[in-house]
Amino acid sequence: MKKIRDIIRAAAPRAAESVSYGIPTFKIDGERFIYCAAFKHHVSLYPMTAAIRRTFADELKGYKTSTGTIQFPLDKPLPIGFVKRLVKARLAEMRSRSKT
Repeated sequence: MKKIRDIIRAAAPRAAESVSYGIPTFKIDGERFIYCAAFKHHVSLYPMTAAIRRTFADELKGYKTSTGTIQFPLDKPLPIGFVKRLVKARLAEMRSRSKT
């Protein structure tokens, strides 16, 4: 969980951290940007939009996903590079939305 939080902080240093729905949440300009949560057997990262899921479809094949969540099992090393790409993709979505 700490690694994921560190990755989010590095990618979005302006993001404010809070708790929403009982889990760590990062906001940019007051808008929720990304959530992360630790569970007994995995760490989750969300929201992963349809566009992000399409972009990373091949890399996501090895992980359990749902509509907006990807789960990283705790019994395997966290794929730091992949998590960075996911966070940066989500950040790019936020930036492009704010321009329109």
